[in-house]
Amino acid sequence: ALAWAVREMERRYELLEECRFRDIGGYNAAFDRGEVKAKKGQMGPDGEPRQMKRLPYILVVVDELADLMMVAARDVEESIVRIGQKARAVGIHMVIATQRPSVDVITGLIKANVPARIAYAVSSMQDSRVILGSPGAERLVGKGDMLFQDPTSSTPTRLQGAWVEESEVRRVVGHWRDQMAEGESDKSVLDESPEHAPAAAATPSGFGPAPAAAPSSPSDMITADRPGDDDTDDLLWQAMDLVVSSGLGSTSMLQRKLRVGFARAGRIMDELELKGVVGPSEGSKAREVLLTPEQLAQLRGQS
Repeated sequence: ALAWAVREMERRYELLEECRFRDIGGYNAAFDRGEVKAKKGQMGPDGEPRQMKRLPYILVVVDELADLMMVAARDVEESIVRIGQKARAVGIHMVIATQRPSVDVITGLIKANVPARIAYAVSSMQDSRVILGSPGAERLVGKGDMLFQDPTSSTPTRLQGAWVEESEVRRVVGHWRDQMAEGESDKSVLDESPEHAPAAAATPSGFGPAPAAAPSSPSDMITADRPGDDDTDDLLWQAMDLVVSSGLGSTSMLQRKLRVGFARAGRIMDELELKGVVGPSEGSKAREVLLTPEQLAQLRGQS
């Protein structure tokens, strides 16, 4: 979900740059006035006429940072830092929680990019310093007693947190769900796990994926790693037909045309990239289609 939030942040920055707005507030205000419209004849990544949408605010909640840092510390830290540095302007905010405030969980980079902090009762002065940069949390009495470090203040403020029952949490969550139309939830946030992401080697600079090597001939495009399931093979050929005929390497188009989930459509698109049918991902843009209809027909004859 953190990686998704970073991609969504970049997509929103591209949108604001295209529409010439500095932040989400200006964009949404102009959208409400009817001033934000797609260019005539402009197509979206799904191959349909592009439709501009109002940008909702997004809150990313990490309920236990220590668990994530044990699995992929470097990737998690990088995502949190990027979100903390840039995401506010495009309406993406973040709440991070942990029960283990140690320096290997709350790193220096994370602290530098998350200036607003809350500390509940901790067992030692060292833990208090990790969270707040100063002692004090070790003297709290529990039961919602907290210290709040405001980014604009040099000293923390002592506050009392309210007790929230589970029934109240359910009512709030129910209210959020009621505001969302049926089927509107973006399942890609949860479905796209790391093993389903496109494989990417580092570039010489260390950032971003390296460009995929072009196949030497059409016959090299579909050779190895062929799925053994006939249904999967058929789906892959259908995806090739759609991508090559439309000239759009779009995951959302595959999801809509093939009637599959976002995660499966993403895996199919990754498979097409490995086989040289489409180029590497370019953020929110549709992938470049590397195969011509003639080459696809040649491949069908060989298979």
